[in-house]
Amino acid sequence: MDSDHQSSYKLNKTEKKFLRKQIKARHTLLRHEGIETVSYATQSLVVANGGLGNNVSRNQLVPVLEKCGLVDALLMPPSKPYSFVRYKTAEEAKEAYVTLNGKEIVDDLGQKIILYLNFVEKAQWKELGLQALPPGLMVVEEIISSEDEKILLESVNWTEDIDNHNGQKCLKHRRVKHFGYEFHYENNNVDKDKPLPGGLPDIWDSILEKWLKEGFIKHKPDQLTVNQYEPGHGIPAHIDTHSAFEDEIVSLSLGSEIVMDFKHPDGVTVPVMLPRRSLLVMTGESRYLWTHGITPRKFDTVQASKGHRSGIITSDVGDLTLSKRGIRTSFTFRKVRQTPCNCSYPLVCDSQMKETPPSFPESAREASQLEREYVHRVYEEIAEHFSSTRHTPWPRVVDFLKALPSGSLVADVGCGNGKYLGINKELYMVGCDRSQNLVGICRERHLEALVGDALAVPLRSGSWDACISIAVTHHLSTAERRVAALQELVRLLRPGGMALIYVWAMEQEYKKKKSKYLRENRLRQGKEEEIHSDAAEPESLGEQVPDAGDQDAPCRVSAATDVRAGGGSASKVTDAKLPVHTNRTSFRSQDLLVPWHRKGNPGRDEPVGATESRAPGPVFHRYYHVFCAGELEEACRTLSHVRVLQSYYDQGNWCVVLQKV
Repeated sequence: MDSDHQSSYKLNKTEKKFLRKQIKARHTLLRHEGIETVSYATQSLVVANGGLGNNVSRNQLVPVLEKCGLVDALLMPPSKPYSFVRYKTAEEAKEAYVTLNGKEIVDDLGQKIILYLNFVEKAQWKELGLQALPPGLMVVEEIISSEDEKILLESVNWTEDIDNHNGQKCLKHRRVKHFGYEFHYENNNVDKDKPLPGGLPDIWDSILEKWLKEGFIKHKPDQLTVNQYEPGHGIPAHIDTHSAFEDEIVSLSLGSEIVMDFKHPDGVTVPVMLPRRSLLVMTGESRYLWTHGITPRKFDTVQASKGHRSGIITSDVGDLTLSKRGIRTSFTFRKVRQTPCNCSYPLVCDSQMKETPPSFPESAREASQLEREYVHRVYEEIAEHFSSTRHTPWPRVVDFLKALPSGSLVADVGCGNGKYLGINKELYMVGCDRSQNLVGICRERHLEALVGDALAVPLRSGSWDACISIAVTHHLSTAERRVAALQELVRLLRPGGMALIYVWAMEQEYKKKKSKYLRENRLRQGKEEEIHSDAAEPESLGEQVPDAGDQDAPCRVSAATDVRAGGGSASKVTDAKLPVHTNRTSFRSQDLLVPWHRKGNPGRDEPVGATESRAPGPVFHRYYHVFCAGELEEACRTLSHVRVLQSYYDQGNWCVVLQKV
């Protein structure tokens, strides 16, 4: 409806509902994205729900918009649920505002979406600078002919017995075959003493010789992994094990194109288009330091221009659209390494890390490196399994969210798989997590979430009515970094806004009562004790118990920290090695590594006895600093403009509600 005439007559029920939705879209754009709409007609409109993030492609939206006039430009920011359209004249834009507001369209997945349009002064979007490919990365287009592609795809016999000597397996999201050596996913390595009979298929001999002759590869591979991906499936971000394979790793994409994401440890992500029949070559830094993975989705954001094929997906929002994925088969060739890796990246090299267990960090740089290796990397590796164990909301967190006024803007910093983002439908909630794979799970669930660090949350200051930080701060490895994370929450809050913070407690026995974390050890003994349980922090954080009083026993400190009276100041003992905790037992150190057994063992919420049919999986270690009584409150009281409203103990966790004043 034209905003100039909204007040000229009484609105009916349908019109009132539409107006509420339009106003909500307007407020959401302003609060979440800083996009300010105007009440008068301009040439430019923001189209809420008409974005790449809603699975609406350029080819689908343009014809709808062009029915109202000549479209001068359509800007579609990547992963956003809106777009900007600029018409030649303000009259045409006004016609679109009247005609298309509330219009129902069908997205590329066949789901119905309603568009809400608002005028803006300018249709613009900040664009990232042009990125370069990761060093050592090369994409060779049309490396084989379409005829050869057909022959190679037909050469893979997926109907063979699953127990055949070529190591064929059915993983959760893809089919896979191995030649030369079988790749063992439980430890991400190969058994170098047990080559598979037959070696690589003969059909590849002439092709590999040609690639060697033309300089695309330097060594003839002796291991081949064939993966077949259905649309919507992917593979978690990872680095091929250094000790398993030589420098050069190459992958041939057949059947369909794909966008593969490369990520530097500093957080820089480069999306790279791998066209059909192209060869990806990874050497040097791109092979050893950058992770690579495929986000599970049915559409990729790609360049709309016909001339662009391989390489980086740029941030030109005027040239982005969606590409529907097809069935893709990848042929990945590697050379098995016979000697330890001595690459230039020891922090991520398993050959060079084995003899150097992590120590308590002595500088901000070492703290960052410790968290990168024993927090960030681990959660990327275990994201899917971790998410499957994290589905029960904690009652006292739910109580906090449901007590907030309707319409409150809430940030969940460290949102994980987003289990709190939809608890209270009357709130506007946005999640943020350091793990790209966990954020991807949130987006699959159509939740608002973005990738960001708890020390530098990419959200506007002073704008949030409330924040929650559940089981996050205990992953930061120095007192200074923990305080900085708390200060970041305060930065986000408006004056009067509140934050709820949960951290794992050193005291797992409180008021003569063991926490559920310890009690479950009795249930798991016998069947699992030899490999421990696979979930460290308790899923039952929300189980309500009385607020904190005096603790029953003194807080036992680690070799790395000496907690003085009051629990907040810690002096460091140099060169203290971090101990590995035995799951489901009392803590003996404040700073420690906690094992996570991926997939092979049940998650925290699985019933006892669910492991009989499971095989042991790989073990990852996550860094924790468990808090003593009073330590969290004292850290909060060092913050400026903050009042601690409540402090309590909740089933093995210390919790604080603070307010910005």
